[in-house]
Amino acid sequence: MSGKTLVTGATGNVGREVVRALLKLGEQVIAATTASPRIPQWQGAVETRLFGFGQPETYGAAFESVDKLFLMRPPQITDVKRYLFPVIDHAKHMGVKHIVFLSLIGIEQNKHVPHYKVERYLERSGVPYTFIRPSFFMQNLNTTHKQEIKEENEISVPVGMGRTSFIDVRDIGAVAGKVFSEPDHQNRSYELTGGEALDYYRVADLFTEILGREITYTNPPLFRFVRETVAGGTKLQFALVMAFLYTQTRRGMAERITNQVERLLGHPPITMRQYIQDYANVWD
Repeated sequence: MSGKTLVTGATGNVGREVVRALLKLGEQVIAATTASPRIPQWQGAVETRLFGFGQPETYGAAFESVDKLFLMRPPQITDVKRYLFPVIDHAKHMGVKHIVFLSLIGIEQNKHVPHYKVERYLERSGVPYTFIRPSFFMQNLNTTHKQEIKEENEISVPVGMGRTSFIDVRDIGAVAGKVFSEPDHQNRSYELTGGEALDYYRVADLFTEILGREITYTNPPLFRFVRETVAGGTKLQFALVMAFLYTQTRRGMAERITNQVERLLGHPPITMRQYIQDYANVWD
């Protein structure tokens, strides 16, 4: 499918990889940005347009001549009816032919998280959609948990011995590129995982081995995790969503492995070991 693709969250972990994948495939990409109209890393290869969820005055220009939309919910937004539903409505009004939504694996069992409401709304909208449902991102370890690993030599999430089928966002971006550029992916959902399910003790062991210093998994109590997350500047509502997802992980809901990354891309998913090696300088 040809045409221009508007990518929301284009400067974030996943959005950046979606842009890279689309450029590699020769697609025309528009990066939605809330601030600077210039994004240096793409050196003019990508058009940028001002866009903000909850800022309808930006929608018209952002969606002009757009055929496809990569939609992701900013983590701080929990009221999707107010902030995301109008964007979907506007995309439909502007004639967008395909929306790829970054959802969440196991969404059928997580009906209380915002992604579930967005999926149901997209199904009702009549716009052809694809749901990409990944497991936890490996890149959370070099963003959300960067400082604690770098400065405190620890990983602090409340999941006990629960295992997670971590996925690298580079694989998510590559899948999104294929979904946009090939036929037969509309009105489907893809659950994306890595090729192995690891507990955080094993993840800490891999960090220790590769970085050459001891990294410890602290396994904090849930209440302490929420309290410290809020104290660090996260809104309580978002901290509670995180706590809910980690509770599901503790119960074994994040350990399932699928073969969809390999089936779609033709090669195995990136491993946790490879990810840590590739990003090792981040924690030095």
